[in-house]
Amino acid sequence: MAFDGITIAAMVKELNEHLAGGRINKIAQPETDELLLTCRGPLGNCRLLLSASASLPLIYFTEKNKPSPLTAPNFCMLLRKHLSSARFLSITQPGLERVIQFELEHLNELGDLCRKYLILEIMGKHSNLIFCDENFKILDSIKHVSSNMSSVREVLPGRQYFIPQTQHKLDPLTVSEEDFYGQVLTKPIQTARALYTSLTGLSPVMAQEICTRASLDGDAPTESLDENARVHLYHTFLRVMDQVKEKDFQPNIIFRGQIPVEYAVMPLTQYQSGHTVAEFASVSAMLEQYYAQKNIVTRIRQKSSDLRKVVQTSLERSVKKYSLQQKQLKDTGKKEKYKIYGELINAYGYGLEEGCKSLKALNYYDDNKEITIPLDPTMTPQENAKKYFDRYAKLKRTEEALTTQIAETQEEIDHLESISASLDIALSESDLVQIKEELTQYGYIKKHFTGKKKTSVKSRPFHYLSSDGYHIYVGKNNFQNDELTFKFATGNDWWFHAKGTAGSHVIVKSNNEELPDRVFEEAGSLAAYYSKGRTAPKVEVDYIQKKHVKKPNGSKPGFVVYYTNYSLMAVPDIHTLTLIED
Repeated sequence: MAFDGITIAAMVKELNEHLAGGRINKIAQPETDELLLTCRGPLGNCRLLLSASASLPLIYFTEKNKPSPLTAPNFCMLLRKHLSSARFLSITQPGLERVIQFELEHLNELGDLCRKYLILEIMGKHSNLIFCDENFKILDSIKHVSSNMSSVREVLPGRQYFIPQTQHKLDPLTVSEEDFYGQVLTKPIQTARALYTSLTGLSPVMAQEICTRASLDGDAPTESLDENARVHLYHTFLRVMDQVKEKDFQPNIIFRGQIPVEYAVMPLTQYQSGHTVAEFASVSAMLEQYYAQKNIVTRIRQKSSDLRKVVQTSLERSVKKYSLQQKQLKDTGKKEKYKIYGELINAYGYGLEEGCKSLKALNYYDDNKEITIPLDPTMTPQENAKKYFDRYAKLKRTEEALTTQIAETQEEIDHLESISASLDIALSESDLVQIKEELTQYGYIKKHFTGKKKTSVKSRPFHYLSSDGYHIYVGKNNFQNDELTFKFATGNDWWFHAKGTAGSHVIVKSNNEELPDRVFEEAGSLAAYYSKGRTAPKVEVDYIQKKHVKKPNGSKPGFVVYYTNYSLMAVPDIHTLTLIED
């Protein structure tokens, strides 16, 4: 979610709780576009991180310290000169703008009280930290913006500071009902888009949330709203704005499994099935955890990009080969016709004159219907029959070869899709090591001999505890699937797998007990979630006792067969299960 005006309003509330009347003890600039302030406020000492990064602008309290450069940048030195031991007079947000203004009081060189403003603008690539005097004249900024870079506003020492009004949006805290109907809902676009493009500080997620709370489809055009829907949307919007005015915030993160999907400072009702909600005591705690976990997922995605490319390229090649083989197999369906032609020529061709181009005969294989068989006039009837028998034999051999090749190609596609599913759930570098090892073992990646001793990196399966206290294990890749099923599980343990799609093997340790129905449902949900079908509302899952699961000789890792099984429809929602960190 974007760091929108509502999130900033919640952050301003938190800033005032920690800093109102407090002082700045230390100023550091660990990055070119980042400040780290050590402060003392009503709740004690704290560290405040302010980032004007173009890719990730944000502000939050943190326990972590960051090393500073040996030589402080000029902007940092200027702030130290003016703001060392400065006191926070106020921390405000103009309207619902993505702007935070710190009003600070300090003593100058003569001992006189002076007032300064430190302004953080969180505006994507245009984010900035600006230092102004009491008249809002810019003293310096962490990023200088000249007229060559922006025709809207220069951010340079000596220029007057103002918030750029380039989009001419309405203030959602003060917008009238007339303007809401007349300027927002008259735009010929989707309803949610009309909200966030017309009102300051609203993100697309929050606009969609307002529509969801009003029981409306945010993707529906504004023209489709009748009078009742428009009134209901306006009053829903007012209730959300009342929460902002009353500072009624509930920081939370929406998870799908272990992956953070979204964060907000209000409950998001648009996320229901398949998602879990983690609530936080502060906006800072929410932001720190969200971006920490998001960074893990992003980092693994980046590190796995080469492996994904190998898998995707090989998969596309195999799918193309499979399609071509299927087309060739379809062509072999003509073989029976050529066999019949040959037999009918042998049966009726004795009376043919030399040089005939066709033979009309009764097809005793098809209720004696008359057919016309093309002939080569330069050949005898026996030679024509032999030609058709040869075609039949060739197509039969082709069919037999293609049937084997198609089965091998389908097995290769299934294998690659299972590796792709493993990449989707990888959470650590050790997970990627095992996947790379499998790709190397099966020739998708060339093996390079380095002369160094191979280091063993052990990745463990996911380990869950069911609501009834039973231990459930989920393989992260094909090697783990084989190990779980054929080395770890005992005969009476239960085995689960999504039907007809790539996914993880799920083992429930039964302890030789009869399992409650709820355990089957939860294990089924895990098998559904850790499969390629995780985005579907429900997934069919096969389950069977492990002793009935077999591995064919020479089959690829993760591949098994079973002949009698039970099935259930599972929802890929695992929020009720406890993940155990082994």
